[in-house]
Amino acid sequence: MATVSLKQDPAVLAARLTRAAQTAAASDLDALLITPGSDLQYLLGAGGESHERLTCLVLPAQGSPALVVPKLEAPGYADVPLDDLGIEVVTWVDGQDSHGMVADLLGTPSRVALADGMPALHTLPLRAKLPGAEQVLASPVLRELRMRKDAAELQALRDAGAAIDRVHARMAEFLKPGRTEAEVGADIGEAILAEGHTEAAFIIVGSAANGASPHHSVSDRVIERGDVVVIDIGGPIASGYNSDCTRTYSIGEPTQPGVRETYAVLQAAQRAAVEAVRPGVTAESIDAAAREPIAAAGFGENFVHRTGHGIGLDVHEEPYIVGGNQLVLEAGMAFSVEPGIYQQGHWGARIEDIVIVTDDGVESVNNQPHELVVLPA
Repeated sequence: MATVSLKQDPAVLAARLTRAAQTAAASDLDALLITPGSDLQYLLGAGGESHERLTCLVLPAQGSPALVVPKLEAPGYADVPLDDLGIEVVTWVDGQDSHGMVADLLGTPSRVALADGMPALHTLPLRAKLPGAEQVLASPVLRELRMRKDAAELQALRDAGAAIDRVHARMAEFLKPGRTEAEVGADIGEAILAEGHTEAAFIIVGSAANGASPHHSVSDRVIERGDVVVIDIGGPIASGYNSDCTRTYSIGEPTQPGVRETYAVLQAAQRAAVEAVRPGVTAESIDAAAREPIAAAGFGENFVHRTGHGIGLDVHEEPYIVGGNQLVLEAGMAFSVEPGIYQQGHWGARIEDIVIVTDDGVESVNNQPHELVVLPA
């Protein structure tokens, strides 16, 4: 599979590699082993997917890094400034022992961290080649870097947010009675591409009772007048950074009882949670700010998921905005704020913005109306 190379400032990549190695050392790790995925994209500016042939960045806590890569895949890394970054390239061809090459580069480590998404078909051979090494996940190291975005990353998230806002602004074109959720979703997918994304990573069109299922996708259900419809959409732009935004629509005036009153509770809760974001508060306090007014209105059991998730090269990453997470928020962190109220068997509603923690408060990258949007029926 072709490698996707994203232009990155070599100085930025060098700083990331240095910080990753330093954090690994501070965590009593001998090395990080990073296969294709968002972690490799973060460290090298090169994306792609793992397959049966091993590609692995070997990043020791002390010493020079190396990239073990199949010879036929090496051209995909031509745009990565490997020489400038001091990364040795170790190529291999079918029939050679690529996992043994990684082991040879490491010597006799006692503790190594593997990319969370490394396939078992590489994890198990590496375990066999490094029998004396404890294997742990790399996420505790890399999340410390990735959840604190630099200026370029934050701008990429703003660009992604503006792109998905443009799709939501067009919803009246797509969301009409007599059309199926799948038909609406197909048009939204085309719009996501047209408005600046490289792909539609997910499309939720949840009408009526389907809107009460937070991770519904699309179905053949025909949308009717009076339906409440949850639209949750997003995907990456060319930088690799993702959008994710949810708005709730009504096809004409809603026919279900209590929709406007319930939606007003949700809107106030989402606004309160966004306004609570600032440096120095905990992630769980933002969850509480969203959850408490919903519970006070009698809908606590109808809010069935965490308030938010971090976003960047992955749609879901650290930090997670959930009860029990005592992480203190810092400037540069970015995450969703997306409370929902779900009336099983009837309808649901969710409002989602991606927000950035600033030096003294919060910035939202999504700016479409938060009210229940009533579309022509």
